[in-house]
Amino acid sequence: MNERLQTVGWAVTFSLLVVFSVPWFLWGDSRVAAGIPLWLWWHIGWMIVATAVFWQFTRAGWDRYLGVYHG
Repeated sequence: MNERLQTVGWAVTFSLLVVFSVPWFLWGDSRVAAGIPLWLWWHIGWMIVATAVFWQFTRAGWDRYLGVYHG
């Protein structure tokens, strides 16, 4: 994959992580699942998604963005 496309892809991915980290659409929602408010389930799930994205970033883009080049 070309470098420019990879950079844009990571920027979009991290932007989406930030935008959806706060569940605005669940504010004022009093629904509960398994004794836990729905908005808290959103955060639990979102942290799992964020962990997977950061893990993938450390494997695919970390070196290049820190200025470390192998070759």
